[in-house]
Amino acid sequence: MKVKYQFNTKSLSYERVKPSRKELLMRFLSFAGTGLVFAALGVLIAYNTLDSPKEKQLEREVEAMRLEYDILNKRLKMMNMVLEDLQDRDNNIYRVIFEADPVPDEVRKAGFGGVNRYEKYKAFHNRELLTETARRSDILAKQMVVQSKSYDEILSMIKNKAAMMACIPAIQPVNNKDLKRMASGFGYRTDPIYKTTKFHAGMDFAASVGTEIYATGDGVVMRADADASGYGNHVRINHGYGYMTLYAHMSKISVRPGQKVKRGDVIGFVGNTGKSVGPHLHYEVHKNGQPINPVNFYYNDLSPEEYARMIELSATENQAFD
Repeated sequence: MKVKYQFNTKSLSYERVKPSRKELLMRFLSFAGTGLVFAALGVLIAYNTLDSPKEKQLEREVEAMRLEYDILNKRLKMMNMVLEDLQDRDNNIYRVIFEADPVPDEVRKAGFGGVNRYEKYKAFHNRELLTETARRSDILAKQMVVQSKSYDEILSMIKNKAAMMACIPAIQPVNNKDLKRMASGFGYRTDPIYKTTKFHAGMDFAASVGTEIYATGDGVVMRADADASGYGNHVRINHGYGYMTLYAHMSKISVRPGQKVKRGDVIGFVGNTGKSVGPHLHYEVHKNGQPINPVNFYYNDLSPEEYARMIELSATENQAFD
């Protein structure tokens, strides 16, 4: 603080001037105001540039949460990869072995109902992170439940494997020694009456009238009549597991609807009934309502050479017998 002096004309000397109380107060307020301004500026600068201990703690907690999320995200990704491998094995190995349809993608990857499923996360600052993690976890959990149920089905198939193998068609419906020839195979063939090319849904086995016809797998007789157009006397057997076989143009039927039959049982005899131009058996195999090539179902009673010959003959585009 500056000291002021005043010249006294009476004493001819300089005397110290003492400030009044008002001046002292004003000086104090001036200094205090300046100090407060600088203090406020200092606090403001520090607030915007320096982190408080609490903020530093919060930043450490956020960083730890991010690290935990990254670890969780990697685990979810790894679990999803493992699950996808299990799903692929399930559809393309296990279910193929047991002749079962694969689990559709719309079942495996079905979404979740309800638009407010993740509404509870909206109040959080990191709601996107929480919602995405919860969504991925839910999808993974649901797919694991679907996969678990699929394995339960496969376990049931394993337990019923012997019964299933007995039911699936696996032999020729006419004994090789009784065959005159394998007349026509599966696919587009020439119609014997109309001489036009049409799809032939089975295989024709030429044999003498009265030749025994065998059930090619265990099952239950669905139909045994002559009421289907073109087939004449015919039998249809439901083998279960999506399989059905049809035997047409019989001279005589020896089973009735509802009767249980075993593979190798005689169900009728070769004939020439219905739309037929010669004694033969027309044989069809259906899976899930669709005709499939019967040549793939003779593995139980043909040698490799005989089977190769059968495939060759069935692929020849000739005239059908019906």
